[in-house]
Amino acid sequence: MSRIQTTFEKLKQRGRKALIPFITAGDPNTQTTVPLMHALVEAGADVIELGVPFSDPMADGPTIQRASERALKHGVALHDVLDMVAQFRSKDVSTPVVLMGYGNPIEAMGWECFATRCAEAGVDGVLTVDFPPEESHEAFGHLHRHGIDPIFLLAPTTSDARIAQVAKLARGYVYYVSLKGVTGAGHLDLSAIAQKIPHLRQHIRLPIGVGFGIRDAETALAVAKLCDGVVVGSRIVQEIENSNEQDLVTNVGKLVKELRLAIDQA
Repeated sequence: MSRIQTTFEKLKQRGRKALIPFITAGDPNTQTTVPLMHALVEAGADVIELGVPFSDPMADGPTIQRASERALKHGVALHDVLDMVAQFRSKDVSTPVVLMGYGNPIEAMGWECFATRCAEAGVDGVLTVDFPPEESHEAFGHLHRHGIDPIFLLAPTTSDARIAQVAKLARGYVYYVSLKGVTGAGHLDLSAIAQKIPHLRQHIRLPIGVGFGIRDAETALAVAKLCDGVVVGSRIVQEIENSNEQDLVTNVGKLVKELRLAIDQA
């Protein structure tokens, strides 16, 4: 049983919803990422999504785009991200870590090499934004062989045929993009989410996490009532961007604690 599956099953037994924060590896610098990851867990994170910096993050809004730019200025590459996960894993053997990013860096490394390195570092899941299920059978076969969960995005516009494909291939959890747009966008329509989640559950037995556009505790609570996990990225990255180096870890921890307290009311 994977760490992700174990985590969601324990949460279900306790009647709790998952908090899944996102940060970009190497933002604001390479020395801060691992302490930030530990701070996220201490503040109540159940799963960590760790962004792999990329020069053309097409699904991300300006906030996470700037985070990737800052990390790339430090020369952070995929192998550095894997090293960060290994460093984190040396002290934390239970919190699932999901790498989230784009296909190009993985293709450059090679899927077999990437899957091997992920297993060695302690990565639990991989979400490649621009890698559709129709093209992923061979690539994600390498992940399956190393016990790593391939995680897919679903959107409000996803067809039933695509949902069925994802249901067959996905492991761990499915990430539902709550709105049409990029990360950090506004105009979250809770009624639309409430209508869509039951439809997804007709096809998908895995836990469903919802993200994009969740920016405060009130919205996190409202979304938590509708799904199995709440993904918060841009708001946390914004806190990193706006904090000075001395207060950064403390400020992020405080924000995540607020989100945790809110979600626990679901």
